[in-house]
Amino acid sequence: MIDSLTATDDRRDSGIEEHMKISIIMADPAMSGGDRVCAIYAKLLTEMGHHVNVIAPKKRLLPFKQQLKRLLKGAGWLSTREQKQNHFDMLGVEVTYLEATRPVVTSDLPDADVVIATWWETAEWVAGLADGKGAKVYFIQHHETHQGLPVDRVTRTYRLPLKKITIARWLVDLMQHAYQDSAVSLVPNSADLDVFYAPARGKQAVPTLGFLYSHVEFKGVDTALAVIEAVKRRIPDLRVLCFGNVKPGETLPLPDSFEFEYDPDQGHIREIYAQCDVWLCCSRSEGFGLTILEGMACRCPAVSTRCGGPEDIIQEGQNGYLCGVDDVEALADAVVRVLRSPEQDWRAMSDAALARATGYSWQDAADLFEQALEASVRRGPR
Repeated sequence: MIDSLTATDDRRDSGIEEHMKISIIMADPAMSGGDRVCAIYAKLLTEMGHHVNVIAPKKRLLPFKQQLKRLLKGAGWLSTREQKQNHFDMLGVEVTYLEATRPVVTSDLPDADVVIATWWETAEWVAGLADGKGAKVYFIQHHETHQGLPVDRVTRTYRLPLKKITIARWLVDLMQHAYQDSAVSLVPNSADLDVFYAPARGKQAVPTLGFLYSHVEFKGVDTALAVIEAVKRRIPDLRVLCFGNVKPGETLPLPDSFEFEYDPDQGHIREIYAQCDVWLCCSRSEGFGLTILEGMACRCPAVSTRCGGPEDIIQEGQNGYLCGVDDVEALADAVVRVLRSPEQDWRAMSDAALARATGYSWQDAADLFEQALEASVRRGPR
């Protein structure tokens, strides 16, 4: 990282003001992990003295038919408050909402030094903005070619002439090789160490596993359930903790013995991590894997699929294990290896997990993000 004197000199030489005017364009602020990352950057960049405006269309509320489908699937009815809850509000970051659910256009924004797209739809919007709205940046947290999305439109956004910032090495490689863009900045996520922490601890008296519950197919919860069933055959008294921002439904039910928490606050999530001997991630694709890093900040080793982001976090055999996607047998073996490891070996793995999580802070990430934005302003339109 460059020091503050060099950064100031670079700004002066390039005509960049010490404090940038930054617009962040959101599609639908909510409680997703990706939105949380955007909210953290908005907050930290503001604290660093930059002028940050977050703009989004009017909040989309679920129509009656979609709510009814949720009820029939056992997922429950979402109140207006639950639908409007988002990480920006939780972090005290103001969002300016448009008067309607529509794309953000040039007239909606103040002139700025840089404007940031945070999702494939917003990349389309940002590409069409007038140059006076700032250098155009695309913050990419996943390869959004998932089932249910318009894949052709999404992939076209990765070829737009926008400066790319992304969060994991696999995404850098993908943007460089699949989309022929050599100018991609890597800014990994961190864990919020003021929220996620735990005192030195040993293994639980009852072997305990944790995982994130989701209805999203690529999150691999169906595989996780198969892995846990295989582990339980070998460790019958296994305790299972999980949480999620959706309730278990009929299409992906949880056994009665699982301890599930619906939409817990961050402090309670910390308590869940701190009770686990191993954190399980069975995603088929993962932009970063923030729950893995948060668990490690709470001294929890992890077992994950080789699905992208977790490959940057897990050091094989030191703070966890990596296995093939959907390889139930290998994942179960790795989980059992962690749970049955001698106390001293588990503590060494726990210490390595903590060291990985605490070696890089959100402020470090914000400094790198700031540098990437400054580089975009210096380079100008592409």
